[in-house]
Amino acid sequence: MLRKNLLKGFKRPKGITFEHSEVEPRYGRFVAYPFERGYGVTIGNTLRRILLSSIQGCAITAVKITAYKDDGSPHMIASEFEAIPAMVEDTPDFISNLKQVQLKLAGDLEEKTILLELKGGRTLYAKDLAVDNDLEIGNPDFPIATLMDKANLELEVQFNLGRGYVPAERSEKYIEVIGTIPVDALFSPVRKVKYAVENTRVGQRTDYDKLVLEIWTDGTITPDDALAEAAKIAKDHFTIFINFDESEAGGDEDSDEDEERLRALLDTPVEELELSVRSSNCLRNANIRTIGDLTRKTEDEITKTRNFGKKSLQEIRDKLQSRGLDLGMKDYAAVKKMLRAQLAGQAPAVPAAVAAPVAGDKEDDE
Repeated sequence: MLRKNLLKGFKRPKGITFEHSEVEPRYGRFVAYPFERGYGVTIGNTLRRILLSSIQGCAITAVKITAYKDDGSPHMIASEFEAIPAMVEDTPDFISNLKQVQLKLAGDLEEKTILLELKGGRTLYAKDLAVDNDLEIGNPDFPIATLMDKANLELEVQFNLGRGYVPAERSEKYIEVIGTIPVDALFSPVRKVKYAVENTRVGQRTDYDKLVLEIWTDGTITPDDALAEAAKIAKDHFTIFINFDESEAGGDEDSDEDEERLRALLDTPVEELELSVRSSNCLRNANIRTIGDLTRKTEDEITKTRNFGKKSLQEIRDKLQSRGLDLGMKDYAAVKKMLRAQLAGQAPAVPAAVAAPVAGDKEDDE
């Protein structure tokens, strides 16, 4: 049992000063005081380590490159050591440029796959990867590749959410897939952190600590948001030293298992839905590769796809609902709740917002 008044007599900051510049929004300077002597280093070093290692970010984790010959036959680039036809850059340089793209996934998305068709002489910029609103590019004008006039390429690029640095050889999901080139992923959106501890005066004492923390990010997260996330991570880790509830730990394991099952389900290729040829082609044309991509599309969004009619829409919804899912499920928490109900043997109730009857006023071209 914790004793009362543990903080009685402790000097703690009553607030924090955030100094930022509209000219350089990627930089922030934070000042907090007074701390008891020694706490400036303890807190400053803890926050610095978390900021550099544990803030979630997005990175390119894999790429597939298909080059089409003059006769239209495809040739898949097998590894980063094979040259890409009609591209000025060597393949290692191209991969290196992909690593430098600064990006952010919208909402609760944890992964995204896009398909790009590149023809003719042009420069491929980072902004060209933002094929829809799911991706936000922090350095849009960064050049990735220079293509010659005869270029005819197809790129399939995989984006994932993660933490820290993950080398390509640890990307087990992609390393054994033929034609897929894993990419070293630097997920951290925090580029640099410095802290300093200075003496500050309170009354007659001059040996209290003042903590000065400086944060630089890549622009996909603001310095103050990054600091708030780091503090939350530290707080959540310290909580276990206050509450020694073993049942809570067991609950976390169950939650982790549910999370893994959900991710596996959402990562499933849409081909496993065994859709008709027309429906499959429509999804491919809409850049929808996984069940997760599909569930995040609304009925209005998906019916705008060329040659997509009522029968295809109903077929897709039937397949999704058989798995406890549906269209328009942009809320990741809602998807997890439905999956848990399904795993518990309960009948998955499809939300009314996404379970409305298929509109009959759209002309069916099937």
